[in-house]
Amino acid sequence: MATFELYRRSTIGMCLTETLDEMVQNGTLSPELAIQVLVQFDKSMAEALETQVKSKVSIKGHLHTYRFCDNVWTFMLQDALIKTNDCQENVGRVKIVACDSKLLTQ
Repeated sequence: MATFELYRRSTIGMCLTETLDEMVQNGTLSPELAIQVLVQFDKSMAEALETQVKSKVSIKGHLHTYRFCDNVWTFMLQDALIKTNDCQENVGRVKIVACDSKLLTQ
């Protein structure tokens, strides 16, 4: 099963990466095992988002830039309004990265 490394740039992914780097530098963990942990993190995040998240979000804003590269869409919005069932929030800038989930099951 292929996975994307999108979630490594999230807050939790960056913290995991930093911790694994420290452990490798201290000799607590081998580099190979650290890579296996990151690959498992990618798989677990994709599975959790697919099976456990049921919320819907509406995002409206001014499209500043967009690109499509390696089957990944990136959208940059300005002056965005993010709405959920409970609340709404105005945000200055939003970056949306989207990929085709069908590619994960190939």
